Order: sequence, then C-alpha cells, then structure tokens
Amino acid sequence: MTRQLHLNAFLMSTGHHEASWRLPESDPYAHVDLAHYVRLARIAERGTFDSLFLADGPHLWGSVGQRPAGALEPLTLLTALATATEHIGLIATASTSYNSPYNLARRFASLDIVSGGRAGWNIVTTAGADAARNFGLDAEPAHAERYARAAEFLDVSLKLWDSWEDDAIVADKAAGVWGDDDRIHPPRHKGTYFSVEGALNVPRSPQGYPLLVQAGSSEDGKDFAARYAEAVFTAQQTIEDAQAFYADLKSRTAGVGRDPDHIKVLPGIVPVVGSTEAEARAQEQVLEDHIVHTHGVTNLERLLNLPPGTLELDGRLPGDLPPDSAIEGARSRYTLVVELARRERLTVRQLIGRLGGGRGHLTFAGTPDQVADTIETWFTRGAADGFNIMPAVLPSGLDTFVDQVVPLLRARGLLRTEYGPRRTLRDRYGLPRPANQHTLADSLV
Repeated sequence: MTRQLHLNAFLMSTGHHEASWRLPESDPYAHVDLAHYVRLARIAERGTFDSLFLADGPHLWGSVGQRPAGALEPLTLLTALATATEHIGLIATASTSYNSPYNLARRFASLDIVSGGRAGWNIVTTAGADAARNFGLDAEPAHAERYARAAEFLDVSLKLWDSWEDDAIVADKAAGVWGDDDRIHPPRHKGTYFSVEGALNVPRSPQGYPLLVQAGSSEDGKDFAARYAEAVFTAQQTIEDAQAFYADLKSRTAGVGRDPDHIKVLPGIVPVVGSTEAEARAQEQVLEDHIVHTHGVTNLERLLNLPPGTLELDGRLPGDLPPDSAIEGARSRYTLVVELARRERLTVRQLIGRLGGGRGHLTFAGTPDQVADTIETWFTRGAADGFNIMPAVLPSGLDTFVDQVVPLLRARGLLRTEYGPRRTLRDRYGLPRPANQHTLADSLV
C-alpha cells in the first residue's frame, strides 16, 4: 500500500489564533459548548482524518482577558464525542506529573472501550510553577525528574493495561464462572515515584492500550518518545529543521530496538486558506490586527523567564538570554521561539504576530493548491508522516481545509477517500495491537 498522510485535527475553542474569538463569526462561549465540538468532530470525520486532539493542562493559563480561557476536561469531552462519531480517533492530553497511574490508566481504558478502540493519550510532563502550586508544590520539578517520573508512570500504566489477559472473561453461565482469576495479574509495583499493588478494575480494552502520543522535542523528550511514543506532535518552522528532527527521532527509535515505522512524526501547521494568495494574506492580516500586544508581551516574558517590563514592542529580544539547557520549563518551545526571532531578526511586535496563530507552529497562508503543495513537500522529503492541522479560526478554518485542501490531497493519492474496514486508531496508524506481556511471557516458556 502506498504511504499515506496521517492527519490529526487539533481542536481549540474558536481556533488557534489568539484573536479568533474577536471575529464576527466566532462564538466566545464555544470552548464549553458540546455542540461546537460535535460539529468539529464531524467535519474532521468527513475529511477522513485519523484523529482529533485536545490539549490540556492542570491550571488556568495566562490572562482570561486574552482569549476564551479554561476548557472542558478532555477525557470527558472525548467520551461524549465518541458517541457522536464512528471512525475518528480521540486523543486526550494528560499529565504524568499531576496524575496517578491507576486512575489515568482506568480512564483511558474506559474511553477505548466506549469508543470501540479509538483512544489515544498525549503524554505530557507539564512545565510551569502555576501547575505545581495547584498540587501543593512550591515549584515545578526539574526537567530531568519530570521525565524520570513519566517513564515510571508509563511502565506502571502498561502493567495495569496488561493486568487482565484478553481471555480473562470466561462468561460460563452453566459452570457459574464469570472470569479466570489465573488470568488477572496485579502489577505489585514499587518504584521511585509510585507504588501500585492491584490489577486494573476494567478489562483490557480493544486496542490493548491507547495510541501513545508525545509532544516534547527536547533531548529528554526525544529519548522518551523513542522509547514509548507511537505518534509525536512537534513544532518546526522550516523544512530543514523538520527533516533533522524526523531523522533524529527515527534513528533514536531504531537505536532502542523499535521499528522506526512505528513512530509517526506530525508537525503542526496553521493553514490560512484563500481563493488567492492575496486573499489568504488578507485573512491573516485581519487576525494579526486583532492581537492585543500587551498579552503577547506578558506571555513572551513568561516563556523566556524574563522579569515583567523587560521587553519593548519595537525592540528585539535581549542578546543575553540564558541557554536552553538552563530552562526547566517548556525547553523545546523556548529554543524554537528564540531561534525564530534571531534567524529572522524579528522585533518583539513581529514575533508576537508570528506566535499569535500557532504559538511556534508553522503558519502558512495561501491557496488550497499552495497548502497542499507544502504538505506534500514535507511529507515526501522526509520531514513528516502527516500533520497536526491547527485551523486559525474554528469552525470555518476546518471546513475550508476539508472542502478545499483534502480533495487535492486525495487526488494526489496522499490521503484516503474513505475509512474502510479498519476500526481502531492503531489500525489507522498501521500499528499492531500490542501483545499482553503475560500472554507473551507464557508463549516463550
């Protein structure tokens, strides 16, 4: 079968552009409206996307004055969307820093069962002191410690998802035997960060365990992805940087004994589509004209760990910023933003404009053919296995992409025209269903 794109619809309230809520078409209350998300999910399913994705964090980010703030808890929302869709995958973000393995493994197994095998977990370690203080900590844990905890969290979760063998349910009414206790395997895990004794209280799910997704691009993040991830969301501004990231991650994956084809690299792209390039640029300018720059300055100073009042709108970034190795928070995003500003010699005002649409993800304004050309070029030249589609404005941006760009990708043989018989999210990614570690161990005896 010819290699085809994996497309993921990254849904964010009224759109990814921070000023999208100010447009006449936008509903400022859409971020808590189930009907809005059902509509988006059905649009993406019409476009035969692999999956939907919801970001999340355990704190109120930024100022509520900037844009619609707060969000419905993603696993709850995706469970509702599972009943409104038939095919599309459902990927939720959840933190290993501020959850426990037992509860989170149960919630993802439940979503996988309810959806018939369409669940995915975007694994994050959660940077920032704001989140830490919501959980009784004075400061965020160190970068390396967050990833060490995440690795143990994943190991425990895998044990929990495998704590029921696939045939543990006997359902023998005549004999009065519902299940086989010999096929239940409590983890009895005692480690550095977690102690988990008992088996999960939900059976093994259709996929075995959810599609494992990761979004960190730091050195620790790439090592973690190589070991565990089956899809990686990444922010890359140039095809050269994307090609380097792609080759590095595939190499690391092979280096730990995994098949590099079993990890899919999906850069983010914010497509602004117009019937002409000038029309697309004009749409982009309307959004940029609605940015409130005081919010952008505050957010940028926070990302760069600068004291309030350091940045001047029409000046450039300070020349003495700390190296990325000194950053304990969102290290890879820090590096991307600083490199973008330095490479293109942007003022703070210009940088805020560039970040307003996708917070560091590639923003591309053009005709449907130009957007399709960009996607095809990155896909065929070793920079991506697909894309995290991040419409600047919702629902119109997703509608336009599905109606005008998707047909071009299909005509080029890059995207499916229908879902076909494959049912689970792992099937869509060409991934095998993982064998239960206990069944596998028995087969090797």
